[in-house]
Amino acid sequence: MTACSPDIGLALDVRAINGECPTWDERRQALYWIDIEEPALHRLDPATSRDEKWEMPAQIGAFAICRSGAIIAALRTGLVKLDLLERGCLHLASPPYNPLRHRFNDGKCDALGRFWIGAMHDPLASTSPETTTPAQSATPLNVLSQRGGLTQTSANAVIGNGLAWSPDARRIYYSDSPARTVWAFDFDIETASLSSKRIFAQFETSDGMPDGAAIDAEGFYWCALYGGGRIVRLSPEGALDREIRLPVSQPTMCAFGGADYGTLYITSAAHGVSASREPHAGGVFYCRPGVAGCPPALFADE
Repeated sequence: MTACSPDIGLALDVRAINGECPTWDERRQALYWIDIEEPALHRLDPATSRDEKWEMPAQIGAFAICRSGAIIAALRTGLVKLDLLERGCLHLASPPYNPLRHRFNDGKCDALGRFWIGAMHDPLASTSPETTTPAQSATPLNVLSQRGGLTQTSANAVIGNGLAWSPDARRIYYSDSPARTVWAFDFDIETASLSSKRIFAQFETSDGMPDGAAIDAEGFYWCALYGGGRIVRLSPEGALDREIRLPVSQPTMCAFGGADYGTLYITSAAHGVSASREPHAGGVFYCRPGVAGCPPALFADE
């Protein structure tokens, strides 16, 4: 493993309860991100530190930027298309689970513009005991397309996370956070089918849980370790290549952005962490790791 300790900057000093899903918008040169629990979608202008916010009607587990410029949002209550300028909201699909017990969690688009969304068991506080299910119940990974609607795949997880594709789109990664395991599958982009499931990486309890992830231009997998206070870079073979230690214990996801895609943005969570111990928990961080990523794929809505 190669040590990697680039300077860590604080792009936005905000105590997000559960900051997630950083996504670079090339057209606006801005970073979208969410706070699942607030719940709200944010857009940060790194040049000015201005952070705009759109409040959501329900918990937002993930989102994707559309080719049209709209936003696909995966809310606890279903998938919607948002027009941020007009503040319009179009219902696209109902959740494939009981929203009292589960919600969407982590999502990204593939190279053909389909939106892949994981889910997790997260009962609402008001849910009665007779409508709950065991905490370890797994749910399928879902995929939304403009023409095909929402369908389920063969992959599943208790807490679905870490979605990413290799640069050639022939491999997909998906993690189950409680199992501390990242899986790799062969991926057929034309049919959106997954095969040859195998373990890509596993972590010890002391490492934290694998959370959101990103792929760089060299095909290496960058993974946030929630509870572990760092981001790790794994080779295409799953070997630990380097790590970036952070001033917070609960990083949630990382994404490449900036004009050259050489800036790594990292969201974090303040949930359960005292401000005196971690004053910047929940903030959005950044660094220049010396390798670039690729532009995020957009949802094919046109």
